[in-house]
Amino acid sequence: MTLRDFALAGAAALTLAACGQSADGQSANGASVGEAASAQQTADVMEFEAPSGAYEPDYKHRYITFSYFHQGYSRPWLRWDDWTGTLNWDADAPENSSVSVTIDATSINSGVDEFDGHLNGERFFDTANNPEITFASTSVEKTGANTGTITGDLTIKGVTKPATLEVVFHKGAYDERGNVYKLGFSGKTTVNRSEFGLDFAVPIVSDEVEIVIETEWVMPAPASE
Repeated sequence: MTLRDFALAGAAALTLAACGQSADGQSANGASVGEAASAQQTADVMEFEAPSGAYEPDYKHRYITFSYFHQGYSRPWLRWDDWTGTLNWDADAPENSSVSVTIDATSINSGVDEFDGHLNGERFFDTANNPEITFASTSVEKTGANTGTITGDLTIKGVTKPATLEVVFHKGAYDERGNVYKLGFSGKTTVNRSEFGLDFAVPIVSDEVEIVIETEWVMPAPASE
């Protein structure tokens, strides 16, 4: 079952529940169950149209954040403000898709200027010598109708390690206002920072770091769309 099939099946189920099926196959408003489901499916085909192609992150709606335990007291959230990438989307077989991301490591934002300076320094990301963080997928696997995993090579401070993202597909559609196709995903993974040479203050500050991604990807639609 493709992601689109999942969306259509869910829409049909919701339609049946909302309209109510009588013994003769009629909905509560008199329309047949088949007609109601067909109408809803037609709407959702439009809602989930996002064709294959190369998508880029929508810079207004793309977030990469990470979190860790600070001395056991709190769990702060930080982010990188600037990053780009390419999603090669295969609409017919999402498992054949691929993604690559490049983060401007110097754009780290903790909300505290002093701490940002520490994070850019040699004891942490050493951005003077390692200005970029990259991720390049090596495989994509479907784990459900709208869920999957993306495994790839994560490179921080010149060290490359495998990382696997748990991903949820939210929506794919044509956006008339921008005349673009859009895809929306959430992703998360956990890494040990010490594996990338970021072991300062471990274990006072946790080694384990959770990375959360919320992103929308866009691809220009034809001018006649």
